[in-house]
Amino acid sequence: MAEREHVRVAVVGSGFGGLGAAVRLRREGVTDFVVLERAGSVGGTWRDNSYPGCACDVPSHLYSFSFAPNPDWPRTFSGQEHIRAYLEHVTDTFGLRPHIRFDSEVKRMAWNGERLCWDIETSAGDLSADFVVSATGPLSDPKMPDIPGLDSFPGKVFHSARWDHDYDLRGKRVAMVGTGASAIQIVPSIQPEVERLTLFQRTPPWVMPRMDRAISGAERSLHRALPFTSRLRRGLLWGIRELQVQAFTKHPNELGFIEQLAKRNMARAIKDPALRAKLTPDYRIGCKRILLSSEYYPAIARPNVDVVASGLSEIKGSTVVAADGTEAEVDAIVFGTGFHVTDMPIADRVVGAEGKTLAETWKDGMEALRGASAAGFPNWMTVIGPNTGLGNSSMILMIESQLNYMADFVRQLGLLGGRVALDARPSAVHTWNRRVQERMKRTVWNTGGCTSWYLDANGRNTTVWPGTTSEFRRATRRVDLAEYAVVRASADAEESAEVAA
Repeated sequence: MAEREHVRVAVVGSGFGGLGAAVRLRREGVTDFVVLERAGSVGGTWRDNSYPGCACDVPSHLYSFSFAPNPDWPRTFSGQEHIRAYLEHVTDTFGLRPHIRFDSEVKRMAWNGERLCWDIETSAGDLSADFVVSATGPLSDPKMPDIPGLDSFPGKVFHSARWDHDYDLRGKRVAMVGTGASAIQIVPSIQPEVERLTLFQRTPPWVMPRMDRAISGAERSLHRALPFTSRLRRGLLWGIRELQVQAFTKHPNELGFIEQLAKRNMARAIKDPALRAKLTPDYRIGCKRILLSSEYYPAIARPNVDVVASGLSEIKGSTVVAADGTEAEVDAIVFGTGFHVTDMPIADRVVGAEGKTLAETWKDGMEALRGASAAGFPNWMTVIGPNTGLGNSSMILMIESQLNYMADFVRQLGLLGGRVALDARPSAVHTWNRRVQERMKRTVWNTGGCTSWYLDANGRNTTVWPGTTSEFRRATRRVDLAEYAVVRASADAEESAEVAA
């Protein structure tokens, strides 16, 4: 039987987190690594989400790697196609393609306590790795609600993250389920084409204008000729958002002024008082992610759009029925119902040192030391892990901080020497998370009076970071070995590993 392939590091996923990890590993001198990607191309969520109007709500110059600035962003807020092209460019610029295994979905990874490595089963074959970086991301697996009658619906059904581009919505009666970040981009994009659009809204979002514009050729030329101008632009965008954090995390009542701006934004487009009442949230702005759109409200005000202020509860043939009894005949249903964020499917596939899956370990809520390491899962870390999300800034900043942590983790393994693993101490994990949750109590996400996807099934916020990005960067600058148990292989295991090598 052929020997199982062994690598020093296995990275799972090729979105921002996975590609960033690959670049950082090469910069650390590590070339014995693979990137396992379940699809046939890179891009992660920016590959999977290709729905009409898909774009980022973070400014382009902030939503990119600091080590790979792009002077040629065409707009201040980039569309999906531009971000995906950027990730393809990063892949080629840093020579990552030889490391990427496409169509290699991870089916299971289990810690081998004897050999101190991870045994990994993929759809394209098996391998093992000394260290695993899980960069599957929280926005990778769509969440579809269990609606009675959905299976017998005769029309077309798909999730926003799995858009069917072969299905023509022109002239169709369409139900849009959900009013989150995807829906407010989809609605104005399809509204002019469909015969009728019925929008099912469980909770109205706060929507601010999206100050998007084309970046002029002169600006782009300046950024190419003088790279420091691009860095300055990025720094200003970052600084503004850092100053905003206090209102979200310590003084939510200060957000009242922003609510007034959001109401004025609504009033400019929505003249009908009854519709305006439907669209006005009853929770503090920021409790759910503040959405950006200058087209959403004007589209909703059009005569071919109906807003149902209730969730979809049942489907009878071609009739969709809301919880309040409202009915509509439709030809297609589009679900903009989010993702498995607090119950990531990858957790069911990761088996730790005690034989338990990560999902079993996290059954009462996700916890990870510095958003990266889970107790009982040696030499394993996650990128965009528990409590690393942001409510007002760029996740790329958080990813790069976690990559600093990953780089030092690899360095520490090298310094310790031999067959060695680092396993986060349960006490360190609990201490870190207790502090995070204590800080979370004052935040708008916990006190704003809403139910959001930031909260898990127990009502605990395991998603958002309750501080600034600079605070997180300081906290993840290096690995503190006191927070880890050092696990070494037995002499026999060392010897067999050397023979296998």
